[in-house]
Amino acid sequence: MFAILGALGLVAVGVAGFLVIRAVATRQALDDAKQLTSISARLVQRRIPPGFLSGDAAATGLVDRVVRDAVLIDPVVRVKVWGSDGTILYSDDVAQIGEQFASGRAELAALAPGEVEAEVSDLTAPENVDERGFGELLEVYTSMDGPDGTRLLFETYQRRASVDEAQQQILRAFVPVFIVALVAFALLMIPLAWWLTRRLQRGARERERLLRRAMEASEQERRRIAGDLHDGPVQELAGLSMRLAAEAEGAPEPGQQQALRETATAVRGSVRTLRSAIVGIYPPNLASMGLGPSLSDLTARLPHEGLQVALEVDDPAGYGLDVDELLYRACREGLRNVERHANASSVSVRVRRTGSLAGLDVTDDGRGMTGPAADPTEPEADDGGSHFGLRIIRDLVADAGGALTLGPAPGGGTVLHVELPVP
Repeated sequence: MFAILGALGLVAVGVAGFLVIRAVATRQALDDAKQLTSISARLVQRRIPPGFLSGDAAATGLVDRVVRDAVLIDPVVRVKVWGSDGTILYSDDVAQIGEQFASGRAELAALAPGEVEAEVSDLTAPENVDERGFGELLEVYTSMDGPDGTRLLFETYQRRASVDEAQQQILRAFVPVFIVALVAFALLMIPLAWWLTRRLQRGARERERLLRRAMEASEQERRRIAGDLHDGPVQELAGLSMRLAAEAEGAPEPGQQQALRETATAVRGSVRTLRSAIVGIYPPNLASMGLGPSLSDLTARLPHEGLQVALEVDDPAGYGLDVDELLYRACREGLRNVERHANASSVSVRVRRTGSLAGLDVTDDGRGMTGPAADPTEPEADDGGSHFGLRIIRDLVADAGGALTLGPAPGGGTVLHVELPVP
């Protein structure tokens, strides 16, 4: 993903850079055309004789010599000088001298002193009819002062191809440098990307290791607590219930017998509750009990908490210790998630074998998925460790060649599905 994003970033930078360089080249070519016109206007302005404005032939001829000697050089193909009323006072095409057009007056009025403007020539306009034979042209015009201080419009027509060629020259000069810079940047990004990828992989492995250690520590703590409860309070309460039952038999009065029997029954109920809690804290010996009885003990306490349970195991003996342990742990995590987050009234646990696969389904009728379906890293809620618990179980199942998915159940609720290959 990082490599793809890096490649897309390089492409985006390359395209943006090329567009910027082309825009700069275009602007520079236009600036060169404007500068040529500005220099030509100052040159002609210094050589305009006094009789030019009145149409004196000698004065006009002098301006014509200056234009043809110093201005009318490729890419300039036409030069015009306009009066303030829109009259063409000079053109290298003598037939245009004396013609009057409103456009010349408007262009001069819109120009600030010293300003130079450029635009693509509209060859369909009446004032540009005689320039159609030159092909596409660029009009560049600026103002200048006549002999008596009258503002005049100086205009050149330049071949558009020359501007494009100037643009191409700039592009040919800068684009290779830009490409080399991009390649160098890409070469620098490769080791950086490799380093970041390795760092992310190491971080992921470290997080996975810490999660596994946390689960292992949790399992050890569960085992210790379960052992302490079994060897301590459970044994003591079991002994107490037997003594109470014996005392009830020897009590002299019926009322005392009834009270002792009820107390013994309550103590035995507490023992069953504690044993169910022990089963929930740490799994029983699957090797001796089998998967079916172990799951039965695991689900036995749920009805006391208001959750109806349906358990179906097609082979109570199980499918081998490794598979049974993973199925048991997955079922325990699924039931824990249902209890804490699903707000369900019933849950079903079904274990079946299909071909070479053992499947587990923990289905509830609760509020359903709140995260993306089929993603065990996004359970119905993420507190109390359920996120990490399901993630660890998913990884363990995957390591065993199976798969764990969490998704919406038909008709509402959530289903946790596990498939494991049976040896």
